[in-house]
Amino acid sequence: MKDLTRGSEAGLIISFSIPMLLGNLLQQLYNMVDSIIVGNWVGKQALAAVGASFPIIFLLLALFMGLSMGSNILIAQYQGAKDTGRVKRAIETTYLYTFWGSLVLMGVGFFGAGPIMDLLQSPPEVRPLAVLYLRVFSLGMLPFLGFNTISGILRGLGDAHTPLYMLLLSTILNIILDLLFVITFGWGVAGVAFATVLSQGVSLIACIIYLNRKHELLRVKFTALRFDRSIFILSVRIGIPSGVQQAMVALGLATMTGIVNTFGTDAIAGFAAAARIESIASLPAMTIGMAISTFVGQNLGARQPHRVRKGLHASIILSVGISVIAALAFYLFGENFIGLFNPDVNVVAIGTDYLRIIGPFFIVFSFMFMLNGVIRGAGETLIPLLTTLLAMWAIRIPAALLLSHKLGLSGVWWAYPTGWVVGSVISFIYYRSGRWLTTFERIHGDKKATV
Repeated sequence: MKDLTRGSEAGLIISFSIPMLLGNLLQQLYNMVDSIIVGNWVGKQALAAVGASFPIIFLLLALFMGLSMGSNILIAQYQGAKDTGRVKRAIETTYLYTFWGSLVLMGVGFFGAGPIMDLLQSPPEVRPLAVLYLRVFSLGMLPFLGFNTISGILRGLGDAHTPLYMLLLSTILNIILDLLFVITFGWGVAGVAFATVLSQGVSLIACIIYLNRKHELLRVKFTALRFDRSIFILSVRIGIPSGVQQAMVALGLATMTGIVNTFGTDAIAGFAAAARIESIASLPAMTIGMAISTFVGQNLGARQPHRVRKGLHASIILSVGISVIAALAFYLFGENFIGLFNPDVNVVAIGTDYLRIIGPFFIVFSFMFMLNGVIRGAGETLIPLLTTLLAMWAIRIPAALLLSHKLGLSGVWWAYPTGWVVGSVISFIYYRSGRWLTTFERIHGDKKATV
C-alpha cells in the first residue's frame, strides 16, 4: 500500500496517478471497442443504440458509486491515521452493501429498459437495440460493481497497481469476446453486452482469489463479514452528495441525449462516437482528480494539511498540460477519430464538430476537477453537488434547449463548456474560502487546520 504522506507531492501524485490512468484507459477501452465493433460490423443504428444506453447505465450506477466514494474517502483517511481496525470494518461494510445494492440495480435496469428508452424519445430504428443492450448489461451489475468497489478500496489504501493488472486481464478478454460474439456469432449489440458482463465477471473472480491469498485485511468471505452501522452512516453522509451529484450529471447527460435524439440517428451516432473520444481525453483530469482526493485524505488523516496546496498546484500543472494536447488533437485529427467508429459522412461531420467545439475548454474542465478533488478528499461532498446542480441544470441544459433552436446541433455542443466555466468558478471560490477544512475537522474532531 502506498503512503502518500511522505515525499515529493508532485512525484507522489504522478506515480500514483499513472497506474490509475492506465486502468481508466483500459476501462474506457471497453466502451470504445464495443462502439467501434458495432459501428463498423453492425451499423450506425447499433452504434446509436449503445450510445443511447450509456447515460442510463451511468444514471443507474451514479448513486451507488457516490456511496462507494464516501467509503473510499474514509478508508484513505483511516489509512493515513494508521487505524487498521476501522480500515477493516469500513472495507467489510462496503463489501456487504455492494452485494445487495447490485441486485437492486440489476432489477431496475432489466425491467425498466423499455420505459426508459421511450422517455428519452429513442428513434424507432434505435429503440429495440438500445433496450436489448441495456437489459443484457444490467445482468452484469454484480460483477461490474463488485470489481469497481474492490478497485476503489485498493486505491484508497494507496494500491493502484493491482486494479490495473486485473483490468488488463478483463480488457483483453472483452476484446476477444467482442470479436467472437459480434463478428463470428453475429449477436450484434447483445454480443458486446454479454462480452462486457463475462469479462467483468472474470475480473471480479480473479480479484477475490488474489485478495483472499495475498491480503488478510481485504479478504472476501461473506460468512465472516461484519456490518458497521456507524461507518455506513458516515459513508452515506459523505457519499450521498457525491452520488446525487453523479446522478444529476447522469440525468443531465440523459436529458442532453434526449435533445440530441430529436435530430435523428446520424446525430445520435455522431454524438456517441465523439463521447467515446471525449471520455478518453478527459481521463487524465478525472484520474488526477481521484488521485488528489486520496492524497488529501491521507495527508489530512496524518494531520499534514500543509501538503495539500503543493499537491493541488502540481496536479493543476499536469492536468492542464495534458488538456492542451487533447484540444490540439481534437482540432487536427477529429475526423480521423470519429471515422474509426463509423465511416458515414454525416456521422463523422457531426462528431467532429462536437470535438472541435469542446476541445479548447478542456483546460477549464481540468481546473474544476482538481479543485473538486481537494474538496472531496477532505470529506466535503455537498459543495461539488451544489456546483453540479447549478452548472448542469441552471446553465447547460437551458443553454442547450435555447441554442439548439438557433444553431442546431452545434448549439447543443456549445452548452457543454458553459457548464464547465460556471462550475470551475464556484469551486475556486469555495476552495479559496478554506471552509472545506472545517468539514474534515467536524468529521474527526480536529483542531483548526490550515493549508
